[in-house]
Amino acid sequence: MKVIILEDEQLTAQKLIRLLKELMPDAEVIGVLQSVSESVEWFANNLMPDLVFMDIHLADNLSFSIFDSVEITCPIIFTTAYDEYALKAFEVNSIDYLLKPVSRSSLQRALDKLNRFTAVHGAQEHIELIKKVADTILRGSTSYKSSLLVSIGDRLIPIKVGNIAYFYLEDKNAVAVQYDGTKRRIGGLLDDLMKQLDPVMFYRANRQFIVSKAAVTDITTWFGNRVVINLSVPAPERIVVSRTKVQEFKKWFTE
Repeated sequence: MKVIILEDEQLTAQKLIRLLKELMPDAEVIGVLQSVSESVEWFANNLMPDLVFMDIHLADNLSFSIFDSVEITCPIIFTTAYDEYALKAFEVNSIDYLLKPVSRSSLQRALDKLNRFTAVHGAQEHIELIKKVADTILRGSTSYKSSLLVSIGDRLIPIKVGNIAYFYLEDKNAVAVQYDGTKRRIGGLLDDLMKQLDPVMFYRANRQFIVSKAAVTDITTWFGNRVVINLSVPAPERIVVSRTKVQEFKKWFTE
């Protein structure tokens, strides 16, 4: 059985691979995809796998947007952090899902449920139910920006939110820093910007910084029971999380 995993959290993907090998020794994980754009390209250029594990929130958008560009005809098991609305949509439509953090027992339950469903109803009905779940969740979710307009000379150009590692405040204006180190002045305040960003993907670390979860490499303990966020892209100063927000940040980072 050939398996593809759509997951932008490396540790979650590694754990899922380990558990999958324990429960399904014949399973071969042929790829781990971290974004919608990477997934669309892969499915457009490769043979359909036997099973897909799909995180709802990928690095650049909700994974449901993949279905707008390519057709996935194999069974799918979703993974998700706790979201009462999303879980209700899955349960009502009998779709298989894994609640993070993924455990051995929950993976076994999802695999058993998938086998029972496809044996009775077939893959096509499974795909139709997935479309219903996607529509339900998208109708009930808040719409967040997938791109932001930046001014370059006399032009306004869009930059993908998924390409942004962090935002910081410079001279009372928000600046976006992309993964390649490019800086773009967005303008406005971080308070207003944060309202436009998906809180699953971005976190307001302090008054000066908003960080992308995908850019966080690790955290370092700091004096006064604070922590410092370390990113894959250099920041102009230490990104310190206050003592009162440390638990909130850790919860966000591990979901």
